[in-house]
Amino acid sequence: MNIDKLRDQHVEILGAVSQMRKLVRSGIAENAETISRLVISISGIIKLHLAREDSHLYPALASGGQQLAALGSRYQHEMGGIAGAYMDFSRKWNTAREIHSDPEGFRAEANIVFKALHQRIQQENIELYPAIALLA
Repeated sequence: MNIDKLRDQHVEILGAVSQMRKLVRSGIAENAETISRLVISISGIIKLHLAREDSHLYPALASGGQQLAALGSRYQHEMGGIAGAYMDFSRKWNTAREIHSDPEGFRAEANIVFKALHQRIQQENIELYPAIALLA
């Protein structure tokens, strides 16, 4: 299974998060418009990424033997909570008005959500994607 697109999406997500961190450091309220556009952009990438995982990655793992099927099932289950938390975050903070009205609330929630997202991407890169090589 070719996972290049999934890896590319990880790079896109982390790049957008890095860009958002720079904007947050230089002023949340002042950069609320650009930050809100990044929240929306990241949401789009995550939705595409999750769809690709659900339609290609997890089914391939399910047919790759008991260990790979269990690994895929665990990752898919865990991702549900992370994805849900991000989507809640993005619905709340997808407008400049919301971000501008509560910059510290945005910062606190963004720190939690993006830390979980970063950890998940690292786990996928270190554990999940190398396991896929076993399918080749």
